[in-house]
Amino acid sequence: MSLAKSIRRGGVPRSTIVRAVNDVSFEVKQGEIVGIVGRNGSGKTTLLRSIAGIFQPDEGNIDTHGNRVSLMAIGIGFNGNNTGRENILKSGMLLGCSYDYVKERMDEIIEFSELGDFIDRPVRTYSSGMYSKLSFSVTAILDTDIMLVDEVLSVGDEHFRQKSFAKMEELMCSDRTVLIVSHATNTLDKFCDRVLWINDGQFMKIGPTSEVLEEYNLSQQL
Repeated sequence: MSLAKSIRRGGVPRSTIVRAVNDVSFEVKQGEIVGIVGRNGSGKTTLLRSIAGIFQPDEGNIDTHGNRVSLMAIGIGFNGNNTGRENILKSGMLLGCSYDYVKERMDEIIEFSELGDFIDRPVRTYSSGMYSKLSFSVTAILDTDIMLVDEVLSVGDEHFRQKSFAKMEELMCSDRTVLIVSHATNTLDKFCDRVLWINDGQFMKIGPTSEVLEEYNLSQQL
């Protein structure tokens, strides 16, 4: 059926506005590690991308107090036609790091990523595991004030996951502020000082990790 006929027959549905995140308010202290939980579609990724400045809120505001923010997520941040090495440079400079600083840390990032010769191949040829290794390495090695982690710790081989966990423990001893989205509640229980629970874009609760995770897990059994 043509568009014109659909319009004449009233067959074109009206658009529906869906608020992915609505009336969610919280504060995070410097150096704090906060987990974010919620069912699929609850707005967790939208929330992180808004904090990173990728999305702009329609209402309210997000204040990062001038801190540099990095987002570690699968499928975002890299140009698939550029090599891993080129993407390291571009990503670092987008994070506000100088060209010389990124070049200085380049070898450390490549070594941590374990990508070998693939570092000079286009990122579009990478598997999701390889992508996550590069993403984690760039964000963990380069010095940003706030690190946002969206499910990346759950991707990759077991060896790299263990290495990532060790790096996260190292970051916990620094002043880096970290927000982690993960369905792996054992990961959040291991790293987080507090946990934020959102459901269908709505604020549910924020508080001590064990307390919020217990309530969240019980809600999933209902």
